[in-house]
Amino acid sequence: MRIIEPMTVTPAERRPIVSVADFDLSDFDFWARPMAEREHAFALLRELERPAFYQEIETPYGPKGPGYHALVRHADILEASRNPEVFCSGDGGATNIPDMPAEFTEYFGSMINMDDPRHARLRRIVSRAFTPKMIKQFEDDVEAAAVRIVDDLIEKGSGCDFVTEVAARLPLKIICDMMGIPEKDYQFVFDRSNVILGGFDPEYGGDDMDLYAGRLLNAGMELQQLVQDLAAHRSEHPTADLTSALVNANIDGERLTMQELGSFFILLVVAGNETTRNAISYGMRLLTRNPDQRARWLTDIDGHAPHAVEEIVRLASPVNYMRRKVTRDHEMNGTLYRKGEKAVLYYWSANRDADVFAEPYLFDITRDPNPHVGFGGPGPHFCLGAHLARREITVMFKELLRRVPQLEVGAPERLFSSFINGIKHLPADF
Repeated sequence: MRIIEPMTVTPAERRPIVSVADFDLSDFDFWARPMAEREHAFALLRELERPAFYQEIETPYGPKGPGYHALVRHADILEASRNPEVFCSGDGGATNIPDMPAEFTEYFGSMINMDDPRHARLRRIVSRAFTPKMIKQFEDDVEAAAVRIVDDLIEKGSGCDFVTEVAARLPLKIICDMMGIPEKDYQFVFDRSNVILGGFDPEYGGDDMDLYAGRLLNAGMELQQLVQDLAAHRSEHPTADLTSALVNANIDGERLTMQELGSFFILLVVAGNETTRNAISYGMRLLTRNPDQRARWLTDIDGHAPHAVEEIVRLASPVNYMRRKVTRDHEMNGTLYRKGEKAVLYYWSANRDADVFAEPYLFDITRDPNPHVGFGGPGPHFCLGAHLARREITVMFKELLRRVPQLEVGAPERLFSSFINGIKHLPADF
């Protein structure tokens, strides 16, 4: 069995990217390339007449799959997202290109990896906690948390890690507080979410693919146990937190099982923590590299915030892709997709599509319209927490711009992952 180990090719040995023949999205080494090289590669893919088709790698936990179409254009991703009956999420999982092993579903079988009607049932139960009206109830908590984070930043002074000391703290606290997770467990949740979305990054123990499945399962098991223990207590002693609401919810006679609650919690802490922190980190990097846009935002912090946040999410694109499986032979935009094949929706690439975004690599806080797919494409799997993420990003940047407008960050230390466009560390100075 051939296993492609991460970081097997040194930068000096890498072949320059001149054409699509010079790289392979299935090769881990591609995701270790500098960002400029990856941007060039996806630009080449968008220029093709039809989506490129890639072979899958073999893994220690499953047979080699049939291969996948790389959907990189905005139009293709929108059409596939609107057609979940053909491009399904539930057959083998949406968050990884190889099919998810059966034993993973106990911990990662959340609604993001499901299709209707089961997906609709779960989303119906949990969605009431994420409406704009409900999110408004958390506004004071979000603002208070942002104030405290900036207080600590100012007290410490220069030389902090913007990711761990600023960007990661806000979404982690809000998600944990919503669920009723005590502060003593914040670091526990943070560490396990890093393992789950750490890709093959050596910092999170991901450099040995043979141990990958075990690490992932252990992190999922520990997070599920944490929330199930809390849920068991809340079923008898309910409070005002989301865990109490979910464990006691009865929507048209439907309830969450303990397994469903555990999987939802894993989805919530991973998606709600990792993606928002990466958007905040990426946004600070964008402001540092584009002082004209920072100056413009400072002229009207509240007025520019809505468009600025959407532009940050567009360029950050914290989730690189989601995977779908083709349920029947289907033609779309001149390409035949055969039953059993896969389609990978590269949101990061779609958000740089020049057919949709004028000067797509330009950071413009006044960009309008901005039909990005940073929260996923239209359809049943559009991000449930988009309202909350927007609110957190907005509040964090308003607080930073008002109190430390001179804050700048250095070169990012990027996460080695094909799934998450992540920043692990970001030195800050002011």
